[in-house]
Amino acid sequence: MLSLKGINQYYGESHTLWDLDLSVQQGECLCVMGRNGVGKTTLLKTIMGLLPSASGEIRFLDQDLRKKAAEDRARAGIGYVPQGREIFPLLTVEENLETGLQARPDRQRKIPERIYELFPVLHEMRHRRGGDLSGGQQQQLAIGRALALDPKLLILDEPTEGIQPNIVDMIGRVIKTLNREEGLTVLLVEQKLHFARATADRFTILDRGRNVAEGAVGELDDALVKKYLTV
Repeated sequence: MLSLKGINQYYGESHTLWDLDLSVQQGECLCVMGRNGVGKTTLLKTIMGLLPSASGEIRFLDQDLRKKAAEDRARAGIGYVPQGREIFPLLTVEENLETGLQARPDRQRKIPERIYELFPVLHEMRHRRGGDLSGGQQQQLAIGRALALDPKLLILDEPTEGIQPNIVDMIGRVIKTLNREEGLTVLLVEQKLHFARATADRFTILDRGRNVAEGAVGELDDALVKKYLTV
């Protein structure tokens, strides 16, 4: 579904992604892992067109994404939940979700009921401003906004960061439901080992902007954790 080949990316004169290859198969959940500062968020922003790539190829459903603007990548069917959530604090929950509808190719303007089924708190608080929600509620809102565009691929950047354990568990259940029962393809950046192991089918590890290990999530053994993930 998504294929990256030979991606190089720079911040000024700093080379951040080095000849990076990545593939996400339709229907799977792939977790990108690595210590802080190795290029995980940069990778996701490059896929979404929020950062430019200097060279390489990014293809999604046989479309060349490097030629598309960020908003057109969303319209192609990629839902993106950024690190830090980036909801609109002065808009209501309902208005935040409606912003996700703008990228729908079918021009639907009604918030899908499925979002409220997955995240009941969003229905309860739909008239409250996004900035008044707790961190966990804002994360649910950010995921709901990405789902509003009816994506074929859902990209999440550290969805459990700074969230209380019971909400982490709930978000994990929602991701597994969307992926394993409803067939939504998921690309996930995650630091929490137990969450990654419980949620993902495959993993890939980045170190200094390069792929250094990948495989089925059951192959994520203690040696790899110690070498590339332990702080």
